[in-house]
Amino acid sequence: MRARPSGELPTRIVAGACLAALAGAAAWLGGFAFAALVAAGVAIGRWEWGGLVGEPRLHRLPQMALLPAVVLVTLARDALHGLLALGALLFVAAAWRLAAVPQVRAGWRATLSGTLYLGLPAVALVALRARPDGLLLIAYVLGTVWATDIFAYVAGRAIGGPKLAPRISPGKTWAGLGGGMLAAALFGAVLARVAGWSPAPTALAGALLAAVAQAGDLFESHLKRRAGCKDSGTLIPGHGGVLDRVDGLIPVSVVVGAAVLATGLCGEGGAR
Repeated sequence: MRARPSGELPTRIVAGACLAALAGAAAWLGGFAFAALVAAGVAIGRWEWGGLVGEPRLHRLPQMALLPAVVLVTLARDALHGLLALGALLFVAAAWRLAAVPQVRAGWRATLSGTLYLGLPAVALVALRARPDGLLLIAYVLGTVWATDIFAYVAGRAIGGPKLAPRISPGKTWAGLGGGMLAAALFGAVLARVAGWSPAPTALAGALLAAVAQAGDLFESHLKRRAGCKDSGTLIPGHGGVLDRVDGLIPVSVVVGAAVLATGLCGEGGAR
């Protein structure tokens, strides 16, 4: 998490609280409400990705418009069909770009990477929420990311110390990473008590997911540094763009979704 002027803090807090309330309400409702929020997020995020990697608007518009269709397929069917729809979108995009004139062919890797980067977490989130225990799983994913972000910032500011990745994100420290991992582990242990899960493995998974979330944050910081910009967008007051708020959520949702799918728990049909 990057440092911002202290005058932005009230705006940042209010905007963050509104975003959390919106995400919480959509997760609680599930079904189309949650899928609609995910679809809007990935569509806007895909547009911002194009801006970060220098993708022309003509090339990012089709991907931005079609990614919500992947979300709807996942909602109507299941994770497998959502992944197949995402694969079909990537195939069509690759075929169009590689078969076109050199001016269109250039930058095709950035186009496919951005669609995959936003498509995978979209499928994972909607598929997780579609499960009978989906609300708890989404609460675990969101709570882990939020706990990591908040307490990494608090610990980093309070303790300071060696930098985590000074060339990518000078504000991040090893103390912040430790604080985020500890907070995520504690959140996981508390939620496990409520959900009837085993506390120790859930807490350990939370700590590991906190590291994954920080890696996602660093990846987006790397993209922004390469692009020479402070934020991925300007949509959210005090925060920047959508990608600025979901940089940790993207890899965490993919990891949790893959773990659930790998254990055979995600093959139960469409949304509920």
